[in-house]
Amino acid sequence: MNVVGTVNVFEAVKRAGLPGLAYASSAAVYDRSDGIRVAEDADGHPVNHYGVHKQANEGAARIYWLDEQLPSVGLRPHIIYGPGRDHGMTAGPTLAMAAAARGEAYEIPFGGGAQFQYAADAARLFIEAARAPGDRASVRNLGGPSERVSDVITAIEEAAPEAAGRITFKADVLLPLPEEMDAERPVSTPLKDGVRETIEILKGAPERGRVAG
Repeated sequence: MNVVGTVNVFEAVKRAGLPGLAYASSAAVYDRSDGIRVAEDADGHPVNHYGVHKQANEGAARIYWLDEQLPSVGLRPHIIYGPGRDHGMTAGPTLAMAAAARGEAYEIPFGGGAQFQYAADAARLFIEAARAPGDRASVRNLGGPSERVSDVITAIEEAAPEAAGRITFKADVLLPLPEEMDAERPVSTPLKDGVRETIEILKGAPERGRVAG
């Protein structure tokens, strides 16, 4: 799905004569061994199939530009959080916010540092990229400040004081990702504001807070 499905999208865009497209790559194209801070043009060495698939998609985009002059923008999120982010390896912070909104306990299954990017910011950047894909196959990091999982918990407790002490994390488990990636246009919503808005939305729509842990 990740590789063939993406190629099908590129092929559909080409056949429809559209001016280009934006697609989701991932920070998973890199490993922690690539460095704690990674530049947008650094070579990646993924350590799981997901990262390899995303790296293949970046390569397919490059070939569609070379062979078909089809421009594209691949955006590499780090850890997206916000309402609806309830699946995937890095969904833990949002699942913790949903648990806090329900008054339940939750353990985020990893620790360390990362760039936590609010879903609304990521959506805006994807829309902008799709509307202006440029004249090549480019790949960009979403970027933003590098913060700790413990900072996420602090923001959750500030937004939902009743959750204090009920949201924890596994400090000894680190994701196979760099902790920070340089970006030309980083996301802009501060962590505490994005967490507060997420919890307010989930409290106001309980069915959106019922996500699988």
